[in-house]
Amino acid sequence: MTKLLLDLSRRSREAQADRSAIDAAKKGSADLFILALIDEADHHGYEIGRQIEVRSGGAVRFTMASLYATLYRLEERGLIKGRWVEKAGQRRRRYYRITDSGRAVLATQREDWGRFIAALTLIAGVKPAHTS
Repeated sequence: MTKLLLDLSRRSREAQADRSAIDAAKKGSADLFILALIDEADHHGYEIGRQIEVRSGGAVRFTMASLYATLYRLEERGLIKGRWVEKAGQRRRRYYRITDSGRAVLATQREDWGRFIAALTLIAGVKPAHTS
């Protein structure tokens, strides 16, 4: 019984370690995800979070609190600009668009992440997961 409990505890720690690697990568890539999405089209906060989750196949999820904190920070830095939109029968939503400064940062981040992913592939043997 003790061996079973130790094994379950070890598996739980391993699962937490795996999750923490994803969480660390998520924190480092949040700006890239958001800038890339709103470079395609203006989106409101909830839609940004939903698109990140859907496009990542559920691998990346943000709490609304952390997502909005990131949106506010990006807006303070002048990388995105928000505007309130009211539509009949719907509540008011803040839509975000990328600025010229945001596009420049996005281009740099794409280059940096491309080099990082190439290094992961070469050094750690990391291969992209295939989603269906």
